[in-house]
Amino acid sequence: MENHYTNIKSLIENTKDKIGKPVSSQVVAATIESLGIREKDTMSDYGFTSIKDLADLIFYELTTDRYHLNAKNAKEREVLATQPKTIQISDYLRIKTKIFAEYYSLGIFHLLPVLIQIAAIVLFGYSLWTFVGFNQIQSTAVVLGVIIGLVATGGYVQVIGRQASFYWNYEDYRMTKQTINYLHKVGLLSIFFLLVAIFLLNFFFHIYPYEILFVVFAYAFLVGTLLLMLAPLHTIKQRWVITLAIFSGTAAAILLKETTNLQIFATHWIGIGLAILVAKTFLSVYFFNLTKNKKAISGNEIKVPVMLYHNYQYFFYGIFIYIFIFIDRILAWSSGLNGNLPFLVYFEKNYELGMDLAILVFLLLAGVLEYSIASFTRFIDIGQKITDHKTPEVFNYQLRKMYWQQVLLLFLTSAAAFVLIYFIINASWGFEGQFNEVLLQLSIKVCLIGGVGYVLLAWGMLNALYLFTLGQAMKPLKAIIYACLLNIFLGFVLSRFFAYEYSVVGMLCGAALFVALTLKANVKFLKNLDYYYYAAY
Repeated sequence: MENHYTNIKSLIENTKDKIGKPVSSQVVAATIESLGIREKDTMSDYGFTSIKDLADLIFYELTTDRYHLNAKNAKEREVLATQPKTIQISDYLRIKTKIFAEYYSLGIFHLLPVLIQIAAIVLFGYSLWTFVGFNQIQSTAVVLGVIIGLVATGGYVQVIGRQASFYWNYEDYRMTKQTINYLHKVGLLSIFFLLVAIFLLNFFFHIYPYEILFVVFAYAFLVGTLLLMLAPLHTIKQRWVITLAIFSGTAAAILLKETTNLQIFATHWIGIGLAILVAKTFLSVYFFNLTKNKKAISGNEIKVPVMLYHNYQYFFYGIFIYIFIFIDRILAWSSGLNGNLPFLVYFEKNYELGMDLAILVFLLLAGVLEYSIASFTRFIDIGQKITDHKTPEVFNYQLRKMYWQQVLLLFLTSAAAFVLIYFIINASWGFEGQFNEVLLQLSIKVCLIGGVGYVLLAWGMLNALYLFTLGQAMKPLKAIIYACLLNIFLGFVLSRFFAYEYSVVGMLCGAALFVALTLKANVKFLKNLDYYYYAAY
């Protein structure tokens, strides 16, 4: 008898978890059967002759007992715990301020790995893959290696962020782990085959000596691997490990440089290898503890065709973003307008200095992008809860207004970034004070044009993020492809017939086209946001 009471009590809770407050005893009976309880077991396990009689009792308990009044199923309780019940329009400013403070500071905080690299260069003239003492040939090899590594893995980083996030958000940690491991393996193979293709091309056309090619390949493989290992840390909300990995690798490389006679290349490779090891070790231990004694919710196999179908647009977007960023450099370094070059692509220090300063603008906008997409995803859900279904235009207007506020914030932050760059160029503690070297007017010109280009690129990426949130990936992909083509065409013409530094104008115009195309798509998207929101789910 006592056993019957315990079983009935447990069954009541299980039924409530599945259906909440039942509408009839027939629904309860169907739920009991779905739990695997058979008619012939009801007497021995619960003391009732049939499922119908057992269902009548549970229905009565769930609808009359004060303890079970307003019962909610598990999913309803989760929604109540994680989502606000009612958000008044008057609360928007307070909530936006809170989201901005949280995510903007988070975006800036996650620039710490970059700041570590900058600090290392200022203090030691050296970072995880740079060294101010490199000659132009060495710099050419290192920079080409870094570019190849970033481009080769950019698509996989995007897919990891999307596909692993899908499983992570559903708390299917085993499939999250399998997806990450699969994409790591395929990403590493892609780098390897790309390097083999480059080797064969060089074998037939003798573009670079093999000793230079070896350095290029080493940096490409290590930097690409590092990027792959760090990518999942964004998805699983453990980005502090990125800072730990970069700091550990940089500290080890500097220590080896200062205390041993190893070549700079070797200290870099050891430092990057250590950063990879830190990230990979954390992922292995973290997922081992997370998946211990847990089964996969969505199955145990990676469905490759399905993954390709859902993610190929994001994959190519990730590749073309990195291609776009480096096109102007490749064109400038291969111009030969001011004299014959020893190699097809040959590093030019003054141009690179200008672009390195310009990219600071883009990095400082990371907080705005982080805040913008967080607030959009938060308020699109809140908006559909508080907006009457008869007035979707109100919902669209609120989100459209928020978008333009974020664009304004983007430009205000950009203005602050340009003020910082002005002081870096002109202040006593700036570039000249740290490196005892005067920036040429060429570098300053490249910096200013490139800085504006990076502001536009950030705006275009903000538009793309908006479109990505509801599955509209094709339009940003087409926009970045067209932007790359314009970047190549204008950059080639200007760098070959005017001056090599004008390849940056191609980047600026390409970024402007990227903004124009994504803005057009975004305006249409925001005007019909209720439709796209419904269609996405």
